[in-house]
Amino acid sequence: MSLSNTVPPVLYLASRSPRRRELLTQIGLNFLMLPFRGLPREDIDVSEDVRDGEDAESYVVRVARAKALGGEQRLAWRRMSAGLVLSADTTVEIDGDILGKPTDAADATAMLTRLSGSTHRVLTAVAVSDSRRLEHALSISTVRFAKLDPRDIERYVLSGEPMDKAGAYGIQGRAGAFVEHIEGSYTGIVGLPLNETWQLLRRFGMDI
Repeated sequence: MSLSNTVPPVLYLASRSPRRRELLTQIGLNFLMLPFRGLPREDIDVSEDVRDGEDAESYVVRVARAKALGGEQRLAWRRMSAGLVLSADTTVEIDGDILGKPTDAADATAMLTRLSGSTHRVLTAVAVSDSRRLEHALSISTVRFAKLDPRDIERYVLSGEPMDKAGAYGIQGRAGAFVEHIEGSYTGIVGLPLNETWQLLRRFGMDI
């Protein structure tokens, strides 16, 4: 039977991120949001705490894969139709230190001050599970920030934009003005590397 005559699998997105929803829509994918059980930062599927000695690559892959498995569990608990679960996780790394989402305005200010005038890495891992197997892909990009005036940082933090973003900034938002140079995947920096996602979903039988 040709792929054109098969029914494509249902795709569930296990993420609250509006950026990831927008990126999947951009490439024409139909998907369903997978409901979470708790508030942001309180969902019990996955701990996003960094383990002792864990490097950025290992961390982001572990969390993305755990999110996919957690999504599979929620499908079973809610007795939803079987399908593919897509998850992702993004982190920022500078000088070997992992910068997650800021806990408050002071934390966001400290992160942005550290990124000012420096080059850092943005790592996004994508994972897909179909209850039989779990695979992932990893995108690593480098970003160089201009030297920021403290007033620039203060205004940006007051905008509220940094608070739900790894490294306390979103390249697709106001902080795009801070970026002097990138090397790698722009969509990976936003939060979902589209090429890696496309390739991964095709391995699971999606004709996209």
